Formats: sequence, C-alpha cells, structure tokens
Amino acid sequence: MDEVFYLNDLFDIYGELLTEKQRDYFRDYYFDNLSYGEIALKYDVSRNAIFKQLKFGTDKLKELEGILHIYEKNSRIKDLINNTNDENIVKELEKLL
Repeated sequence: MDEVFYLNDLFDIYGELLTEKQRDYFRDYYFDNLSYGEIALKYDVSRNAIFKQLKFGTDKLKELEGILHIYEKNSRIKDLINNTNDENIVKELEKLL
C-alpha cells in the first residue's frame, strides 16, 4: 500500500511528463481502482498493452524522482515544518511547498 501512495505522490509531481495514454491508464488503475481487463475494455486494447504502459509510466515516474528528487525534498521540508516551533521558519518552508 505504501508503494501506491508513493506512486500517487510521484504522479502528482511528474504526471504531466507522461504520455496522455499513460496518464489515463494510471488514473484508471490507481485512482479509479479498475483492473487491467476493465481498462483494456474501456480503451479497446489488450490487457498486456495496459500492463506495459502502466509499467513504463511507473518506471518513468521513479526515474524522474531519481533525477530530480522533488518528492524527497518536499518530504524533508514537511519534516522540518513538523519539527520546528518557529512560526517564521514554518511560513518560509510552507512557501517552498
């Protein structure tokens, strides 16, 4: 389940860098909880095509995070916000998110 949350967060950050097809399949699978078969019927393609596009898409999201580290940096900023009592610092850190 943690992997699903992680992928959803990556999608929020990098989703626009995927192809339209990859974004549609990702939303259907991860947000709408459709099966490969249901997505395949919806787009009139094979389940294997859905599997491959989802694999390419999730690999791309992870690759982008490996290069840009935006998710990691956002997580660090959130940790700093949660662990400080200085309101000025909290406000400045929140601007970065």
